[in-house]
Amino acid sequence: MTAYARKRSFLFFFVALSSGTVVPFTDTAYAESAADLQATKSKNKHASHVAAKTKPSSAKKSTNDEVLTVTGSRIANPHAKSPTPVSTLTQSDIANQSPTNNLADLVNQLPQFAGSQTPQNSRLALSGGTAGINALNLRNLGAVRSLVLLDGRRTAPSTITGLVDINTLPQQLVKRVDVVTGGASAQYGSDAVAGVTNFVLDKTYTGLKINADSGISTYGDGVNYSTSIAGGFGFAHDKGHVLLSGDYAHEDGIYSVTRKWNENGNRILRNPDYAAGNGQPYYMVRGPGGTNNALPGGIINSSTGAVANSLKGIYFGQGGSVNHYNYGSLSTSTTSIGGDYALADNGRNIGLQPGSDRKNLFGRLSYDVAPWMTLYAEGAYNESEYIYNAGPQYMTSVNLTGDNAYLVDALGADALKNVSSATLGTTAHDMPYRKTDNRRNVQRYTFGGEGNFEMFGKRASWSAYAQYSATRTHEQIYNVMNNAKIKKATDAVRSPSGNVVCRSTLTDPGNGCSPIDWLGTGVISSDAIDYALGDPYRDEKFREIVSGVNLSMTPFATWAGDVNVAVGGEYRDERASGYVPSEYRSGWSVGNFLPTNGGYNVKEAYLETEVPLAKGLAFNGAVRGTDYSTSGYVTTWKIGGTWQPVQDVLFRATQSRDVRAPNINELYQGGTSRTTSVLDPWTGGTDTVLEMTTGNSKLKPEKANSTVVGSVITPRFAPGLSISVDWFHIKLKDAIQQFYSQDILDQCYQGDQSFCSAVSPDSSGNRDLYVQASPFNFSKITTSGIDIDASYRLPVRRIFAKVPGVLTVHGQASNYLKYVADSGLSPAINTAGDITSGPPKWIYRFSATYSLPSFSVTAIARGISAGNYSNSYVQCATGCPAYNAYFPTIDRNSVKGTFYFDMNFTYKLKYQNFGNMQVFLNVTNLANSKPVLVPESGLAADSTYSSLLGRTFRGGIRFELQ
Repeated sequence: MTAYARKRSFLFFFVALSSGTVVPFTDTAYAESAADLQATKSKNKHASHVAAKTKPSSAKKSTNDEVLTVTGSRIANPHAKSPTPVSTLTQSDIANQSPTNNLADLVNQLPQFAGSQTPQNSRLALSGGTAGINALNLRNLGAVRSLVLLDGRRTAPSTITGLVDINTLPQQLVKRVDVVTGGASAQYGSDAVAGVTNFVLDKTYTGLKINADSGISTYGDGVNYSTSIAGGFGFAHDKGHVLLSGDYAHEDGIYSVTRKWNENGNRILRNPDYAAGNGQPYYMVRGPGGTNNALPGGIINSSTGAVANSLKGIYFGQGGSVNHYNYGSLSTSTTSIGGDYALADNGRNIGLQPGSDRKNLFGRLSYDVAPWMTLYAEGAYNESEYIYNAGPQYMTSVNLTGDNAYLVDALGADALKNVSSATLGTTAHDMPYRKTDNRRNVQRYTFGGEGNFEMFGKRASWSAYAQYSATRTHEQIYNVMNNAKIKKATDAVRSPSGNVVCRSTLTDPGNGCSPIDWLGTGVISSDAIDYALGDPYRDEKFREIVSGVNLSMTPFATWAGDVNVAVGGEYRDERASGYVPSEYRSGWSVGNFLPTNGGYNVKEAYLETEVPLAKGLAFNGAVRGTDYSTSGYVTTWKIGGTWQPVQDVLFRATQSRDVRAPNINELYQGGTSRTTSVLDPWTGGTDTVLEMTTGNSKLKPEKANSTVVGSVITPRFAPGLSISVDWFHIKLKDAIQQFYSQDILDQCYQGDQSFCSAVSPDSSGNRDLYVQASPFNFSKITTSGIDIDASYRLPVRRIFAKVPGVLTVHGQASNYLKYVADSGLSPAINTAGDITSGPPKWIYRFSATYSLPSFSVTAIARGISAGNYSNSYVQCATGCPAYNAYFPTIDRNSVKGTFYFDMNFTYKLKYQNFGNMQVFLNVTNLANSKPVLVPESGLAADSTYSSLLGRTFRGGIRFELQ
């Protein structure tokens, strides 16, 4: 190993090379690679958990060495032993294993992440402004409780909830991703309750690299392509350095679901044979089934008059044809099993993937103004647009009077003699589907400095920065029904001249109303559509100013070694402002936007220290004082330690108090609404609900106690082998959460009048109920589990003397033992293994890479374990216990897990004195395995842990000139 490489290896720590968890390794770094294939001897001197570099992609020759800190610690000493577990993805992991052009998709495969928000599962975020966001969620505690950093600093959020869209980062310059899987508020501040994800850039990159790729699914849809370019060069004898990058990515939208798995048709419905005490389950799972109270051309659900419901079951087809619905072998007020179940949309037209376009620009300029000071400036701009098909119009309570002109024409006057009104359910096949269009631009400007100098006779490091970012969002929903106009247009009668007109037009001829014929497909006029639909929107601006200073030093030593200390402070100011035209603030079926305005500031100071206590034993502690302008002062802290009794084994443990302050959206949200479906606990049927959510300015910070205990084994007899096991336990109190419609109805059913007061009939008549909700500090969330990580890197020639190449295998798994969200108002349920509301019991990922100088192949196996529809259900077939609203019985509650197999092939070419080129092919879900299926009336699959597109292919070229 060269002296230069040795020096750099002391500055970086080694990490297992396949999508891996950082493990303690040697100071000299186990530097075998496919390029040199030389077996170096591991000295197994356990170092801290940071990513390793066997050799940098380029070296900036400067009098001022880069300031290096371990993610999870503010101490700028590469020999410090952080007790906090850290997982790392390296550049080779990203190149060999990234399944798409989104780095977040690869990061989310790590088992520590559960329930992250992606463009795939945010397709129905109609009014929240978060559709399209790639936001990381550690431990299923919510993306707002996972802090995202760029080079150890806060980066620009993409929403007023504070979520960072990973797609806004300069992905082609990321040299590693560090994931801290433990509370880190004392080091990094608010939002680090579940941990920290730090994206580290290659700030000294020299050369030019160009990437281009394209992909498609095995079904011929989901076409995507991206291109990127990044370059860096030095100037002024390498005292200065410039980095530039840009990328563009596009994905075609998939606006209907034609996959076979969506024809599953299972539904959860009330057992018609259930009676108190007869031992049968309250609910049952049956299929194939479909919605029977809303059809593309409309179905009459009830009628009033001399003979009640005399028209029930009449539905209308092409051109207004009159038919009679077959309710099948089993039916409720909303669902039919068998019969004409297939007439319903059944989620086929809800959209599978958004159409998207993203553009990124990034630039960085740095200069060594002195041996102890490097100044830098960064600028970044991101622009993105995500377009979703949010599904058809959905109405179950269209009121038609007995003299409705279209109803009389369809059924005849004789059939309506004794009918005063009819209630129709429709998904309005003739109307365009609702479309969400979320556009964002995020800009960030950072100025700072860093350097190393001598203090107390030892090397010390400092850094300081100031950052301004602004995010502008335009949230628009197209083809939304105006409630008042729909009501007028539905009330169609014949004028004295015999034409069909709106009844309101008879008394107000200039009102512009155009009547709607709901009865059939191919019957609604374009004038009626133009009259009744609108396009509500909201514009929001989110501004953040952050500044911080950090100093890391070694002020003295004890009998056991140097004492490291880091101190610093941070100031942050966040403001949001919005605009919504008055006509879009109310009166719409969805998207009744209200602007959010408000802000707050935070002042923080911290101290961290590492104190060696004896040979192999060290203490680490940190404390931070934080003053919020909205909620006052809080203290966070962490204590921990490492013990290395022998070279092969390291034990580690931490205990921390972490906080998360309420974000602007939680404090000041003006109000957003959505239409959703709930299970009516009184009838067992399904109701449609208009739900309105507003902010709460009286919220306090959340507080969490986190414990992590684990060990790392790197046996000397097997160089390259590392095994780590960590147990974690997080208890969050005063959690900011809110009850949504289903919970509010359930609590009202149990007799709590405070919840009943939040429920009322929908005044528009378009839905059954109206529910209002706001967040409160009322919940406790407890989660615990075990992380297991094992990796082995082996030159194949150790086994077969004449066979070249390096084999790297890596397995990771997280076992979620407990996840309990306790509101105090209902029984606490462990939802670990609950597919709908909790993390899976097991999330796992295994990879194996075989590398040669000119070729590499990577195989990945990943998935989740089997679970339940809901852990609140009690599964039984006979002898079932008495009905309990919190724990209802059901005859089938199990959900199969899923297993996906991916492959990546990379062929490497090197042109002498010119550059390197790689040609790659990535196949995701090679076996075309179906997703986790759930019994729903919409999309019949889990969209968080599953691959909805099926088998996909992506190929491309990477070219690098150095």
